[in-house]
Amino acid sequence: MENKSFKRTLEGVVVSDKGAKTVVVNVLRRFKHKKYSKFVNVTKKYHAHDEQGKFNIGDSVEIIESKAYSKLKKWEVVYK
Repeated sequence: MENKSFKRTLEGVVVSDKGAKTVVVNVLRRFKHKKYSKFVNVTKKYHAHDEQGKFNIGDSVEIIESKAYSKLKKWEVVYK
């Protein structure tokens, strides 16, 4: 039997790796505006846990929802 995971996953680019075991990931979301029918780009930054510290600025990564490591850090880096 397969173990189902209902955790959210997001893809983004690492914009900061200065924190200890932490990277900041910029996630781009693109959608069509309801009223103006124009495509809109919205970005949001997420703090993610990086245990080995192997991700650097500019790397494309996937993050997954996890337990809260701190006040801001509620995501984990899965892979490049």
